Parts: sequence; C-alpha cells; structure tokens
Amino acid sequence: MTDDGTGLFTIGALARATGLSVRTIRYWSDEGVLTPVTRSTGGYRLYDAACVARLELIRTLRELGLGLDDVREVLAGERSVAEVAATHVAALDAQIRALKVTRAVLSTVARRGSTAEEMTLMNKLARLSAAERQRIMEEFVTETLHGLDTVDPDIRQRIRQTAVRLADDPTPEEADAWVELAEMIQDPDFRAQMRHAMEFNAADRHPRGRSMWFAKRLVDLAAPARERGVEPTAPEAEEVLAELFGDADRGEVLERMTAGFNERIARYRELLAIVNRQPAPPHAEDFAWVVAALRAHTGR
Repeated sequence: MTDDGTGLFTIGALARATGLSVRTIRYWSDEGVLTPVTRSTGGYRLYDAACVARLELIRTLRELGLGLDDVREVLAGERSVAEVAATHVAALDAQIRALKVTRAVLSTVARRGSTAEEMTLMNKLARLSAAERQRIMEEFVTETLHGLDTVDPDIRQRIRQTAVRLADDPTPEEADAWVELAEMIQDPDFRAQMRHAMEFNAADRHPRGRSMWFAKRLVDLAAPARERGVEPTAPEAEEVLAELFGDADRGEVLERMTAGFNERIARYRELLAIVNRQPAPPHAEDFAWVVAALRAHTGR
C-alpha cells in the first residue's frame, strides 16, 4: 500500500500482495481489464482492495485459457462466468479433436518413415470433413458397381450402404485407419481389384441372396475344420472343398475366390470396422483358409 493512509496500492504493492509480476499487472491495466481507481500526484496508478479481488478473478480466467476479450465481458457483466466457461469448453473440445488428428498423422508418419509429400497427403486426408469423407467413399462405390446390373442385389445393397462414420473424437488408431482407408479407396489398383470382384459376381447371375447363402455355407463347412486344426494342405481339407464346390473347375473357383477374398480386401473391411467403431469382420480366417486350401489342392 501507499504510505499516505489512503489504503490504495501501487502496482509494486499490488504485485507483492498477489504474487504477480509488475509487468503482467501493468499489461492488464494497459489492456483495460484492471482499471486504476486514481493516480498519485506523481502520476502513478493506484488500486484499491476491490482491484485485488478483480485481479484474482482475472488471473483465474487467464490460467483457464480465456482470452482478454472474454475476461472483459465477464468483468463488465456482459456474460456470466458459466456462459464463458461453456464456450471455452466447446473450443477446447475442438482443439483436443484437432490435436488427436495431428497426433495420429505424426505417429503414422513416424511409423511408415513417410516422405514430406506423403505426410502432406495424410494430413489433408485426416482433416477432411464428414461430408468429404463420405463423398470419397460414394465415388469409390459408384465406380465399383457402375454398369454391373446383375450383381447379387443383396451384395449391391450392402456395398451401396457403405458409410464412413469417423467419430468427432477419433482415437489415434481410428484416425490412422481412416488415412489408410482413404489412401486405399483412391488407389487405382485397389479400385480395379474391387471392380474385378464385382464383375465376377455379376457374371454368375445367381438368384437374389445366392452370394450370401454361399458365404454362410463356406463358413459352416470351413470353420469347424479350421477350428479342429486341419491345415489347408491336409487331405481332410480336400473333403471340405469337394463338399463346398462339387465338380466345379477348381482353377476358376480359385480365381473368383482370390478376387473377392484376398488380403487387401480383408484389410479394407477391417479398416472400415475400425473407423466406424464396429466389430471386426467375421469369418475372414475361414475365407482365407478356403483360398489357401484351393491353392494347395489345385497346384496354384
């Protein structure tokens, strides 16, 4: 306090009373959030006890990350502390989401040893809006199915309903999965691969639901054998193939199975499940077992 008995504080006294620096108090005063009550005869700013309490509030709001404009509005009574806090929470949530995306991109770059160009692409993909993400998926689906009117209707419907629902607060794994998925569905080679699989389906011209029926039958036959530990190369695997495919041309069957159930397509389905927070695709191991058995027993 000053020595004139007024009970007022100089900036230096105020700094000693609050533990804040003189520079900080002077800055807040210059910015108009801590107004002196008067000035001394020498022109020094003087503050009263109410200014001490006001200073504590300013310090608390600033430590919580609020800007000076928000502080002014609270101190002027234009907004309540609760209103400002709610706004700030929303802003922090947005920052946290952005930081999660940044972390995911950087962790992917570090793991892959990516170039600057690859990093730029990953960052762009990671920050796409929900609408932009879905547009990329819809373009992929449209190209996959275009002109193939005889694809099994159940399969066609499932593919057309494919959606990307990356959460607003993605985990690093989810953000990483989206980047990989986006790269995959924009890759011309993978698009051609999916198109090839649909062309096989369209060429079969089976009744509605035939593809789904076949998938269920494959699982019913292959899963028990795989769970018993039957290797794809074992003679018992041939029995499963015979029951599943009959006297069909094994080479042609293998070509069709490889088109629709290879490792890259399995990864595509896995990534979709991660991004959409859904269970892992079922029975991928059963389909892989059948493909391996076909290769072993057709000599390919």
